[in-house]
Amino acid sequence: MTLPRFSTRFTIIAASALALLIAPALTDASAMPRSAAPAASGSALPVVQVAQSKKPKPEFMRKKVRLKTNEKPGTIIIDTSTKYLYYVEGKDRATRYGVGVGREGFGWSGTVKVGRKAEWPDWRPPASMIARERRKGRHIPSYMKGGINNPLGARAMYLYKGGRDTIFRIHGTNQPWTIGLNMSSGCIRMMNDDVKHLYERADVGSKVIVIGPNGKGAEKHYTDRGMDFFGTLFGG
Repeated sequence: MTLPRFSTRFTIIAASALALLIAPALTDASAMPRSAAPAASGSALPVVQVAQSKKPKPEFMRKKVRLKTNEKPGTIIIDTSTKYLYYVEGKDRATRYGVGVGREGFGWSGTVKVGRKAEWPDWRPPASMIARERRKGRHIPSYMKGGINNPLGARAMYLYKGGRDTIFRIHGTNQPWTIGLNMSSGCIRMMNDDVKHLYERADVGSKVIVIGPNGKGAEKHYTDRGMDFFGTLFGG
C-alpha cells in the first residue's frame, strides 16, 4: 500500500525533529548534570568523554607492541619526542599509549616514581601557573573539584622523586584531541579510557622513565618493533 504524500513528509519531518532533540544529549557531555560524573574515589560509573570536534590521529590509539627493553615489567617509559607512553608487560611485550606532552619550554626528562594515585582527582594548579596565566589575561581557579570538566580527567598518577612531589602527573584530559600534541605545562596527558587502563596496571612505586623532547638517550631504554600481532589478537 502506498502512503499518501503528505503522510510521508510528516514522517520525515517528525523523525528529523526527534533526531535534533536527541543529538545534543548524546554529543555534548559538558551539558550533562554534575552528578553524571563521579566525584569520589572508587566510583564504578563509566568514564564520560567530553564531546570532541577532532580525534587523535590513529597512530596514537592504544596498541600492543613488541618492545625491546631491559626494564622490568611494570616500568613506564615515556618518550616525549614521539608522544608515546609504554607500559612494560613482559619480555618483548608492552602496551603503547598516545600522550600529550609539555609545550615548548616545558619539556623535561628523568627517572621518577608513581608516588600516589587518585580517581577523578581535584585540580590545584601551582601558584606559578596561576600567575603565568594571569599575565596572559587568563584567569584559572586555584581549586577545581574532580569531574568531567576537570583538566586532570578521570585518573591521575603523581610523579615523585626522592620522596617529593615533582608537580608533574600522568593524568587524563577533558581535551582528548590534544593527544599527540605539545600542549601541557609538563604533565603527561592521556585519553580518559587510556589513563583508566594504565591506572589499573601501574602500582604506587612504579618506575617511570621520561625521555626529553629531543629524544636523546631513547635507544638506551627501548626499541619499538611495531605492533604485537598475537598479543593484539589474543590479548596476551
